[in-house]
Amino acid sequence: MSMQPHTEFVPALQLSSRAAVRLAPNPGPMSLEGTNSYILRGAGNEHAVIVDPGPDHAGHLAALAAESVELILITHRHHDHTEGIDTLHRLTGAPVRAFLPEHCRAADPLADGEWIEAAGTRIQVLATPGHTSDSLSFFLPEDGANGSMLTGDTILGRGTTILDAPDGTLGDYLGTLDRLAKAPDALVLPAHGPVLVSLHKVVAEYRAHRLARLEQIRAALAGLRASGVGEPGIVQVADVVYADVDPSVRRAAEISVAAQLRYLGDLGEY
Repeated sequence: MSMQPHTEFVPALQLSSRAAVRLAPNPGPMSLEGTNSYILRGAGNEHAVIVDPGPDHAGHLAALAAESVELILITHRHHDHTEGIDTLHRLTGAPVRAFLPEHCRAADPLADGEWIEAAGTRIQVLATPGHTSDSLSFFLPEDGANGSMLTGDTILGRGTTILDAPDGTLGDYLGTLDRLAKAPDALVLPAHGPVLVSLHKVVAEYRAHRLARLEQIRAALAGLRASGVGEPGIVQVADVVYADVDPSVRRAAEISVAAQLRYLGDLGEY
């Protein structure tokens, strides 16, 4: 049963009929404005499902705990989504469910295709690996005409996501994009950045970007090989393909290059 803090909080921002959001105070090059902690509930329901507690920040977690939390869901393992798990679980007593058992508290891991009924709404669990191997998306079919899709870091509200190699792979990610393209054209509720109105539109854009980037990697490999440097490595390819990237995200660029080189290796091209 939820413990209700007595502090008054600014109301969460309502995004759709079933989803509101609180922005965690953890902005940065990878987290954009911060982590979006979602608050899900059916119309008139007093309880809530929280998706991604975010960082272990006292004020942020106290505000989430004030929502009479029935269940806590996790999109994936990264600390900017999971760091607040234990504090929010302690404040609310609500079970925590994720794909990985180590992020669950008093509940079983989530399974692909599973349907959850909580806080007066239905939620379908979709395995959407690629960003990480444990990445999940959550589909709310009753949230508007086409429903809404909480995409974690699989799709961001701005820019494109990192493939966190070696755990995240391009092959998995392209498969995930195929799966999301077959889902309803839902409202996109990403873990970072603003809401997007068309899942199908952004999936098509992400696929085009990934394939274009892969062609850049192929061209960089050909050019480096022709220059006589031998078989190029991650850093050399990143120097060519991400020459103008901000230093703050250079490491992320190298990780994505590693994922793409692994994909080309699986095709026998690297």
